[in-house]
Amino acid sequence: MDDTRTPEATEKADTTATTATAGMAGMAGTAGTANAAATAGLTGAPGPADAATPTAAPGAETTGVLDEALKRLHAAGPERQGWLSNHAPMAVEALVRHGHAPRVHRWLDGYRAKLEDMPAPRARVTPENWREALGDPTRIADWTGYFERDTAARPWREVLAEWWPRLLPGIAGGATHPVIRVGHAVRTLLTGGETAPRVTELAHALGYWAARHQPLPPLTLLDPSPHAPGAPARPAPLAHPALPTHPALPTHPTTPTHPTTPTHPAPPASPAPFGTPDRLAPVPASAALDAVAAVPDQSAGIRHRLAQLTALPRWGADGADPDTARARLTEHVAAATHRYATHGHGEPVMLVHAATAPNAVLRALPALPRSLWAPSVGAAWAASAAVTAAYTPAAPAAYATGAAYAAGAAPDPGEVFARAAAHGDDHAIKFADTALDVGDPLALTAAALAVELIGPDAA
Repeated sequence: MDDTRTPEATEKADTTATTATAGMAGMAGTAGTANAAATAGLTGAPGPADAATPTAAPGAETTGVLDEALKRLHAAGPERQGWLSNHAPMAVEALVRHGHAPRVHRWLDGYRAKLEDMPAPRARVTPENWREALGDPTRIADWTGYFERDTAARPWREVLAEWWPRLLPGIAGGATHPVIRVGHAVRTLLTGGETAPRVTELAHALGYWAARHQPLPPLTLLDPSPHAPGAPARPAPLAHPALPTHPALPTHPTTPTHPTTPTHPAPPASPAPFGTPDRLAPVPASAALDAVAAVPDQSAGIRHRLAQLTALPRWGADGADPDTARARLTEHVAAATHRYATHGHGEPVMLVHAATAPNAVLRALPALPRSLWAPSVGAAWAASAAVTAAYTPAAPAAYATGAAYAAGAAPDPGEVFARAAAHGDDHAIKFADTALDVGDPLALTAAALAVELIGPDAA
């Protein structure tokens, strides 16, 4: 497939060669401007009459809708057209979590055209032969069957703890969509109860990750300090018209002590190649992201872009205690979410994943042994930084918000998510979900901006 297709189609078509050369596949996107009113008429997207007040508190699932939706989806495979990811399980989990269960089945009706049947199995994956099947996308059904059997035979936490260190080096596989799906599945199991459809969803997510597993290649690691030789200059602070009295916004990107959300799930840490030496520990995540240099030529698809990637700033939590590792990853998720407010226009859908991928790792931490937290931060960082390098724009833009946020008040979390849900795009929904995890005004503003930037035809 050539690079004249939509960014997501190009991104997915290029992934095989990309992961072999650069170790990271991108996510998809289409630039555009679309507010809730413009998108209410999307096929399968709820119209104004459906944009009701959320029906339940975040995380509370009392309707049975999520289990019904997951049962509908488990006959489908995790991809379509060979590479495009099935985002439906992640989107419906976020919709239900944030009180929009009544719109789920209608949303799925509209998404149906993007689903394909689970491919036929080829050969049984076993504890003896799994290594030869790892990373083979033709074995998606085999891997799904393996994890369905494994999670039926023993506790899902035990399965996750065993497979997390095996799969984490391949976080780039499937353009990071498998780990994002795992993060949604784990969150549901931790907060909403261990029903059979939810355990099966984790099995499907792990199977997808195993089939698309692709280790990151070694890259040159650079000092992430924005003052290091050759590091990009930091843009001047930008005033946010919607948040004139917010004291942290003008200086946030350089503030080493940026607060983290107290209730945000815990984070993992990094594989050794992306660990952060103690001497670099004070460098904030926002500064490290600013130090990620764009690839020289961003004129073509993801394969062309990531083939040029040879180095990333060094950042992570190598050798840190679990709580420090968690704090570092929490900071990273917040920084990547905030950065969308000034850089999301570079590729509105692609750059969403710079935040949602590390947040998926963060969500999985509470279900994992603490000894696995620190080895996860670096993998999450490398995935996020690679997406940033491939799609970051040449210059930041002024903060942009929709008319509803121009009056000077901080965005309301419920309204931000309701707008994403009414828009109907799965990426807008998932990014709003992450922004609500971060929870501060700049994160919510970034999510509101994503609804405007992501066009109605995003794949």
